[in-house]
Amino acid sequence: MECFEEDPGRKWMDGLVSNLGCQAGSHVGHFIDSYRCFQPKQEGAFTCWSVVTGARHLNYGSRLDYVLGDRTLVIDTFQASFLLPEVMGSDHCPVGAVLSVSSVPAKQCPPLCTRFLPEFAGTQLKILHFLVHHKQDPMFKQSALQLSNQTQVQMRQNKAHMRSTRPRPSQAGSSKGQKKLMSYFQLPSSHPQVSPNLELPSLDALVTPKTTEDKVMAKVVEVQTKASKAEDEKDLRTSFWKSVLGGPLPMPLCRGHGEPCVMRTVKKPGPNLGRHFYMCARPRGPPTDPSSRCNFFLWSRPS
Repeated sequence: MECFEEDPGRKWMDGLVSNLGCQAGSHVGHFIDSYRCFQPKQEGAFTCWSVVTGARHLNYGSRLDYVLGDRTLVIDTFQASFLLPEVMGSDHCPVGAVLSVSSVPAKQCPPLCTRFLPEFAGTQLKILHFLVHHKQDPMFKQSALQLSNQTQVQMRQNKAHMRSTRPRPSQAGSSKGQKKLMSYFQLPSSHPQVSPNLELPSLDALVTPKTTEDKVMAKVVEVQTKASKAEDEKDLRTSFWKSVLGGPLPMPLCRGHGEPCVMRTVKKPGPNLGRHFYMCARPRGPPTDPSSRCNFFLWSRPS
């Protein structure tokens, strides 16, 4: 608490606000915290939580959002002041107050009223109102015209070159009319034709003589031996790559809860910048809460 009270931001806030029960003139503060005016003893009234540590899960945060008012306004006009911690979407939650006010008509609008802005002048603005006429230099116009003419000439030359280099259809395929599907499956004229007088080898010449049972058994044993050797080599390679590519080491367990930790990286400038470490995976909470994060810390071994 001593460090909290000595914080420069806390001192500035203490000098800005005062307690509603204080006598007028006894405190330098000109404003009153409306929430503490209506909820003076409410504990755990936080409006901001750390997203990195998951502190909102256990409501371990701070109150940084206020609805302030001077003494007369809070006493005469404020009816309630509230927090909305159940509204998600940010590391802060909305705060608000209920005031009892009545509308008072004004004879004329103040100078800063939005009706005096051009966007609310009563007539819809045209897109031309947002464009500014720019006077072009005659030399700029002449150079732009020359560039346009050169571009058109280049495009005509490119088109003429494409027409001249376009491949012409062959005389064989230049006949008019749509081709038939069978024309794509005909053999070309250069394909060698099988001679009808070609003699085929006899069937007896292609049949190998019978082998003995010993040769057959030796062949089977040889094939089985090669298969077993290949299987042993495969198992050896598999075990080797498993030892090399064993994957990441298992996460250590924190001593407070015996649960797997999470890895974090040091982002603070210094000698340990970029170094990895392990810490408890639970969200941060009050030190007295056993379900909050424990103080386990372990440096990661360099890879």
